[in-house]
Amino acid sequence: MKGSQRTPRVLVVDDEADLRELLELTLLKMGLDVDSAATLAEARTLLTGTEYQLVLTDMRLPDGLGLELVREVTAACKNTPVAVVTAFGSADNAVVALKAGAFDYISKPVALDQLRVMVQSALRLNAEPPVAPAPSAAPAVSRLRGESAVIQALRAQIARLARSMAPVAIHGESGSGKELAAREIHAQSSRAGKPFIAVNCGAIPEALMEAEFFGYRKGAFTGAADDREGFFQAANGGTLMLDEVADLPLAMQVKLLRAIQERRVRKIGATAEEPVDVRIISATHKNLAQCVEQGSFRQDLFYRLNVIELSLPPLRERLDDLELLTAAILDRLGTFEHKVVLGPGVLAALRGYAFPGNVRELENILERALAFANDGVIQVDDLSLKGARMAEAAPLPTPAPLAAAPAIAPPNPDSLPSSLPEYLNQVERDIILRALAQTQFNRTQAAQLLGISFRQLRYQMQKLNIQEPDS
Repeated sequence: MKGSQRTPRVLVVDDEADLRELLELTLLKMGLDVDSAATLAEARTLLTGTEYQLVLTDMRLPDGLGLELVREVTAACKNTPVAVVTAFGSADNAVVALKAGAFDYISKPVALDQLRVMVQSALRLNAEPPVAPAPSAAPAVSRLRGESAVIQALRAQIARLARSMAPVAIHGESGSGKELAAREIHAQSSRAGKPFIAVNCGAIPEALMEAEFFGYRKGAFTGAADDREGFFQAANGGTLMLDEVADLPLAMQVKLLRAIQERRVRKIGATAEEPVDVRIISATHKNLAQCVEQGSFRQDLFYRLNVIELSLPPLRERLDDLELLTAAILDRLGTFEHKVVLGPGVLAALRGYAFPGNVRELENILERALAFANDGVIQVDDLSLKGARMAEAAPLPTPAPLAAAPAIAPPNPDSLPSSLPEYLNQVERDIILRALAQTQFNRTQAAQLLGISFRQLRYQMQKLNIQEPDS
C-alpha cells in the first residue's frame, strides 16, 4: 500500500448509486478524500493500491457480502476501521458485523448527523495508533494489577477490543473488578478524552429510570424545575457503563434497546429526539443467558449488549497475583511514615481462603485487620477469616489423585441405556462433581486433577449446568 495521505481518505463500497453519491458528498464536505466502489472486486482492487483511514461498506453487494470485506480488511490492515451500512431493522446483521471485527455500523436510511459522528470517531481512532510506552511511563493497564497468565490474557483482550465501537458485556463475580476493566477499555480507546459514566442499574428507583437515563425538560412533571441531562447525554462522545444490567425492569429494557439501536434519545417532555454517541459496556454477576430463559431479560437486548464478551476471573483462580494485590492494597492503606506489613503466616492464610467477595473482599479484610493490628503489623489472628484453612507458611498440599469409582451402569446391566448422550453426560457430571468436592470447588485444581485445561472444565460445567455452591 502507498504511504499515508495528508488528507484522510475513505473508501465507500455500495452498489446503490444514489446512496454512494450521498455518502461521497457528505464525506467531501467534511474535508475528506473519497474513493468509491460498487462491488467487492472493485473494493479489493482499490485496497491493494491505497491506504485508507476508514472503509464504509454496505452489507449486501452484487458479488458477495460486505462481511467478507470486514474480515479481510481487519486481518490485513489492523489499523483501518471498517464500518458497515445495514438495512433498516437488520439489528442481527449489525451484531454479526461487529462480532466479525467491524468498528461500527449505521442503518438505512442513513442519518447524516450520525454518519458524521461515526466518521469522526473512526478517524480519531486511526490517528492514534498504539505507541510503546517510554521506560519511565506508568504501565498501560495500571488498574488491573497482576502478572498471572489469566490477567495477562485479559490485558491483551482489552487492548484488542478497545479499538472497536462494539458493545462489550463483562461477566464476573461480585468484587472481581468489572468496573476497573470497563475503565481500562475506555482509557485505551479513542474515547479516552471523553466522559466515562458508570451507572448502577440496580440502585435507581424504577419510577425515576427514564428521567435518569434520558433526562427531562423543565416542567415535564412536578418537581422538574430545570432542564436536566440524562446519563446518555452526560456520556456523549464517551462510554456509558451499565453495571448490574440484569436488574433493569422489562419496561426500561424496551426503552434502552431503542436508544441503543437508534442512537437517539428523547427527554421526558421533549417533542424531538436528539442524537447521542456513546459506547455501551454492560456488566453483571448474573448469567444473562439464564435470565433470558427465565423471561426476566429481553433476548433482543441481550444480543445487542452481548456482542463482545469479557470474562473476569475470580481471585481464587489467580492466586499467583495475591502477593502483588496485597502489597498494592497495603501501600494504599499505609502512609509514608507508617507502613503496613504482614506478619509471619499471613500470606499463607490468605492463600487458603476462598474469597467469595474476590478482590473487593481482600481489600475489606486487610482494612479491617489493620484496625486490629499493633504498630501496623497484621497478624493471622487480625484477619478474622471465616471458613479459611489457616495454612502455615508451607504451600498448600497437592490434592490427592481422584479415587477410582465403579462405572455408572444402566438400570439393567444386560440392556443398553435408553439415551446414550444422557448416560454419558451423567457419568461426566458425577466425575466432575467429585473432583470439585475434593478441591473445595477450586476449579483450577479440579482441572489439574482431571488432566484437562481450566477452559475445558469451565465449558463442561456450563454444558452440564454445574453451578458453584452459594457462599
